[in-house]
Amino acid sequence: QVQLVESGGGLVPPGGSLRLSCVASGLTFNWYTMAWFRQAPGKERDFVAAISWNLGATHYGDSVKGRFTISRDDGKNTVYLQMNNLNPADTAVYYCASPQTAATPWDRVSPDEYQYWGQGTQVTVSS
Repeated sequence: QVQLVESGGGLVPPGGSLRLSCVASGLTFNWYTMAWFRQAPGKERDFVAAISWNLGATHYGDSVKGRFTISRDDGKNTVYLQMNNLNPADTAVYYCASPQTAATPWDRVSPDEYQYWGQGTQVTVSS
């Protein structure tokens, strides 16, 4: 059984930083593309970033390019999202996700392409 467990969310003032973590179990982690999505109240779930299962290639949503960095530690079965220069528009529940199939491309941005999801962690950017 695949489990994804996020942590690291919280309340941060505009311009601040947070690092989210997602620990995976039940899959051969280094074979899987991993991604982050976010969902604000009343809005659709949006793609944030993804990292490939090999070579660590990355892909970002336009609204976070240059501010967020996705990374992974295969030895710890963990994917990270470093978020800098946060603004109120970044307020959302952030979800970790992986596809059901190993070795998938990392440029897939639709939530429908990902079958495994964590429970989410709340990020609130406010003064």
